[in-house]
Amino acid sequence: MKKDYYNVIGVMSGTSLDGVDLAHIQFQIKNNKWAFEILECETISYSSSWVSDLKTAVDYTKNQLEDLNKNYTQLLASIISDFIKRHDLKNLDAVCSHGHTILHQPHNGFTLQIGNLPEIAKLTQQKVVCDFRVQDVQLGGQGAPLVPIGDRILFREYDYCMNLGGFSNVSFEENNTRIAFDISAVNTVLNFYANLLGLDYDDKGQISRTGNCNADLLNELNALGFYQKKHPKSLGFEFVKEIILPMMERYSISIEDKLHTYTEHIAVQIALALPKKNGRMLTTGGGAYNDFLIERIQFHLPEMDIVIPSKKILEFKEALIFALLGVLKMRGEVNALHSVTGAEYDHSSGEIYDS
Repeated sequence: MKKDYYNVIGVMSGTSLDGVDLAHIQFQIKNNKWAFEILECETISYSSSWVSDLKTAVDYTKNQLEDLNKNYTQLLASIISDFIKRHDLKNLDAVCSHGHTILHQPHNGFTLQIGNLPEIAKLTQQKVVCDFRVQDVQLGGQGAPLVPIGDRILFREYDYCMNLGGFSNVSFEENNTRIAFDISAVNTVLNFYANLLGLDYDDKGQISRTGNCNADLLNELNALGFYQKKHPKSLGFEFVKEIILPMMERYSISIEDKLHTYTEHIAVQIALALPKKNGRMLTTGGGAYNDFLIERIQFHLPEMDIVIPSKKILEFKEALIFALLGVLKMRGEVNALHSVTGAEYDHSSGEIYDS
């Protein structure tokens, strides 16, 4: 008989390189309905050397990637173990960890999330459920986004669930089918230009706000072929490195103007991506703190109620949902939807490693 209570940790590292998100989650199932409580949660920032390694790893050789994977698995295990010890967590059912995406090339049948080596279970002395994307890609899917099944189970009251992280992605119900896809790069680009000014990020979009919109750049960005593709579709950092940044660097305009123009681009693409332009949209991820970005999204979607939730949900929603994916995997239940990823069928994805 399946349990109706789970005590787990969700672990997530996103492409914006803010750090490792950890959230202690308790799930309960009553009358086939899931409830959750986010307890202790925190983000552990990467050292500058790790940020540098994770940014440049897209160009690593196979041997370099293998070494990076081993080192990152040890780093992640240390971060998880410290979190457990610091908060004196007991009787955990599992640690459910996404790892960190280095390469995402579903068109080549390949995706790599480091930090998912079997050793992580022994290093943490915990059962670990991880590596959620590989199986989906092997089944012909995009391996992303995986969060939508969590949106369906935990946040059903919203018309849209929008995440503004390294990339923007959205999920929603259409004809009783969950639809989801990546929309555009967000903080992977905005943070790049903030970094050039010596900042980790553009706080509340204050710098973007002072710039001007360059119509030629905006039009060129909006004309990119990815936006014309039908879902399912997903993005990786390769898209930013090979397409977005080279395009923007051809323009001899100020960083403020680039930030302003790219923010406008994000807002335009979000508005274009939504089939219905009204309703309630749960908005999470670091970009939800960017007041200027939220204002521009609201400008292009005047009838949309943009709901920014509590800090715990805003910052740790992905860690929460990867915790849920791990629980679903342990229960042998579907945690990846073919309607979202394009895989051959719904499936229960991930690896389970015992300590």
